[in-house]
Amino acid sequence: MAKSKFGNMDPVSTQKTSKHFKRWRQEKIWNRQGKDYSFCVPNSPPDLEFLHHNRSKPSMTWIGHSTFLLQLAGVNIVTDPVWAGKMAFQRRLTPPGVPLESMPPVDLVLVSHSHYDHLHMASLRRLGGSKTILVPAGLGAKLKAKGFPRVHELHWWESYHFRGLKLTFVPSQHWTRRNPWDMNASHWGGWVIQPEHGLDHEPGEGTLGGVRSHPPRPDEAGGPGGLEEGAAAENGASAADAGPFDPFHPDAERPRAGLYPTVYFAGDSGYFRGFADIGRKFRIDVAMLPIGAYDPEEFMGPQHTTPEQALQAFLDTRARLFVPMHYGAFKLADDTPQEALDRLENARRQAGLEAGRLVLLPHGETWRMNG
Repeated sequence: MAKSKFGNMDPVSTQKTSKHFKRWRQEKIWNRQGKDYSFCVPNSPPDLEFLHHNRSKPSMTWIGHSTFLLQLAGVNIVTDPVWAGKMAFQRRLTPPGVPLESMPPVDLVLVSHSHYDHLHMASLRRLGGSKTILVPAGLGAKLKAKGFPRVHELHWWESYHFRGLKLTFVPSQHWTRRNPWDMNASHWGGWVIQPEHGLDHEPGEGTLGGVRSHPPRPDEAGGPGGLEEGAAAENGASAADAGPFDPFHPDAERPRAGLYPTVYFAGDSGYFRGFADIGRKFRIDVAMLPIGAYDPEEFMGPQHTTPEQALQAFLDTRARLFVPMHYGAFKLADDTPQEALDRLENARRQAGLEAGRLVLLPHGETWRMNG
């Protein structure tokens, strides 16, 4: 077996032995007693006319799990392409938000890591368009061997410029493996996407070595996440917002992310200090963070955030809006989509965070981020 090549920022163990898997299998029956798997994330009919003709308005469409279609600066971007109907022996819980054959041409693909639920080769191959593919270090040769010519590898904190976008590969806490011989042979991480004409610094300015990509924000004096009372008052709501909130209602109002939003796609990660590092280096408008596949927590903890940890990661990044992901499409662990949403909602209320800061999308709905 190949020696591990890449590692995490902190000395945590994400490798699992046969003993770990045996214990999980033994506990599965008990853990699933009383679990309600009936709830599914709703699917909204996709606005294909808009998606195929939009070249100016920033938008986000959730396909499912960690797969999104982002339209930024006239560029069609797909994250972690997975349209598979099964993952291992588990069938997909809901159809993809946009059928693969209905997708607009894709300009750019961002891959967070090599796990099968984040990189499905058949899906990637069937996507139309020119498809420049950005991947973590160590993964490029595999994709080129599969016949994809436009592949670029990045290490943590490296950036790639593409048609007015600056894309920076940032750390996560995870691991990789696609076969018995390539354990951690490629890296893992997330992506920060910045439209360069919306940056408040010159394009190409570095974000390494402690150089900040933005000046201090007015809300930084309010504490972690900028959640002081003034932020709630500005939005015309109390911080707790204790009233009922149905984010999947067809008439649910989506907040604006701005004309040139900076988007952080976290990929897959356990909770770690790197979220705060990312928040110090970038001014993030929208953070896409994972909330599923965390149970049993003693097994999944180092590599997957719980909903509460995902909310803390959001506060650490000091982003304006939080889009939950990595739940509702595949049954990868013992938690359920409803449980993940309930725990996230409880954590939001306990943190005194306005309900409008969470943007919970149905599969297939297009969020027009500038209103």
